[in-house]
Amino acid sequence: MRRPNVLITGTPGVGKTTLGKELASRAGLSYINVGDLAKEDSCGGSAPPNCPDPVCAAGELYEGFDEEYDCPILDEDRVIDELEDRMREGGVVVDYHGCDFFPERWFHIVFVLRTDNSFLYDRLESRGYTGKKLQDNIQCEIFQTLYEEAMESYKKEIVHQLPSNTPEDLERNLDQIMQWIEQWMKDNN
Repeated sequence: MRRPNVLITGTPGVGKTTLGKELASRAGLSYINVGDLAKEDSCGGSAPPNCPDPVCAAGELYEGFDEEYDCPILDEDRVIDELEDRMREGGVVVDYHGCDFFPERWFHIVFVLRTDNSFLYDRLESRGYTGKKLQDNIQCEIFQTLYEEAMESYKKEIVHQLPSNTPEDLERNLDQIMQWIEQWMKDNN
């Protein structure tokens, strides 16, 4: 039975991981958080969250370390190689804050989560984001950078924005995406 591939993207802090994990669980799909995959792959599964160690960041799915943003730099080509077979099989929910490097053929639908800046600021600040990193992510949301990136990277008809401010938004989004998945499976099996 064919199952769809779903991309959940948006600015850090909009709720991609919460939505992605719950969606995968409800729909019986695989879940891949690209940031976690890179950490596991490069550090043998032992990297602490937000591992700042440049030696660790030189692992398989990283190509360096960004001192300004205090984070590893993802090697996008290696990520594509790592995921290609799994994506070909179908039934995968991918969670990542960027989307322009993924092959268009991978996804049947793309959801860009959006959060009001008052909520987003508090979420990012509670994660320890400060200074330029905090301001750049807020500006990214204000200017709809990831929505525009998705619109330029995929067929417009498969890209959808969803509000992600409250637990009620989360439930509405899950219900809406589940309906879409059920219809897709009826239409494609």
